[in-house]
Amino acid sequence: MSEPSAVLSAQALGFQWPVLDPFLFCVYHDDHYPRGNADLGPDASLAGRNLGQDFEGIDGWRMYHGRSVPGFPSHPHRGFETVTIVREGLIDHSDSLGATARFGGGDVQWLTAGRGIVHAEMFPLLRPDAPNRLELFQIWLNLPGSQKMVAPHFTMFWSEKIPRHRATDAAGRATDIACIAGVLRGSEAAPLAPPPDSWAARPEADLAIWTLRMAPGAQWTLPAAEGAGTRRMLYFFKGADIGIEGRRLDRHAALELRAGQDVALTNGAEEAELLVLQGRPIGEPVAQYGPFVMNTEAEIHQAFADYRRTGFGGWPWPDDAPVHGREIRRFATQTDGSTTTLPVHTPPTETP
Repeated sequence: MSEPSAVLSAQALGFQWPVLDPFLFCVYHDDHYPRGNADLGPDASLAGRNLGQDFEGIDGWRMYHGRSVPGFPSHPHRGFETVTIVREGLIDHSDSLGATARFGGGDVQWLTAGRGIVHAEMFPLLRPDAPNRLELFQIWLNLPGSQKMVAPHFTMFWSEKIPRHRATDAAGRATDIACIAGVLRGSEAAPLAPPPDSWAARPEADLAIWTLRMAPGAQWTLPAAEGAGTRRMLYFFKGADIGIEGRRLDRHAALELRAGQDVALTNGAEEAELLVLQGRPIGEPVAQYGPFVMNTEAEIHQAFADYRRTGFGGWPWPDDAPVHGREIRRFATQTDGSTTTLPVHTPPTETP
């Protein structure tokens, strides 16, 4: 008897990508911002944009909830985690714990909202003489009910520390895998420790977040997941076409794979990029309203009441959309005041 198909379903990719439990949300931002002005916003007219709610993608970029600088001014979360993978450009983070950061170029921020946090994610356009591309994933990972009210936690995974694995096929063509979470079979690199109260911190969760970059014509086999009951999504988001177990795919798509089965990937004539999200489902009821994700509607009502009453600790910054100066740098200041500073990867110059 032949082995069942590795591909369980396929959907075309839009702005927000389909996910499986334990994930709640995955969105891919790719904004080709113009050069920056004196206020670190776009040196371009904002006429015709719905400022404060600009998601239209006019001219290839969005202001989102920002009014002068693109991004997401202060907003609350409770009951889940955000994992932000910045592939190009820089993000300014500020939160109600007192932590700040400017990160990008492969860095990952992992934020456990737990019982409540307020944070801002702003996209300052630091280059006044060239375009400012910003490319990132934001992934929401659920917390089980027993962990939803844990203390919030701010974590940075710097690009230099993220485990990476290069696999080459018989013709020497490379597939590069960045392992943000989870153990990749065949790789000797140890994974970074996720936040202590994360679902990802439980070995039985079999959680993985990997990005793949395949050279033209490269062949690589995605190994089967280790855990029983694990579910897996594969997102093909860059490249012309790719073969998945002999099935040719010539459009960008989200595919649910049979997690317990090896899956042979064969790239086409252009470099391809993919994202893998996998994990054992939490399997609990999900009640979500805006920035809060709990198990019941009553807990959602309580989240709003608590936020109105406490502000989840208050907002210690002078405005709701802080940016961290004009200097092109990467840094993080923790809640204890300690600061890490790293060099900036020089991004490629885009053609206007």
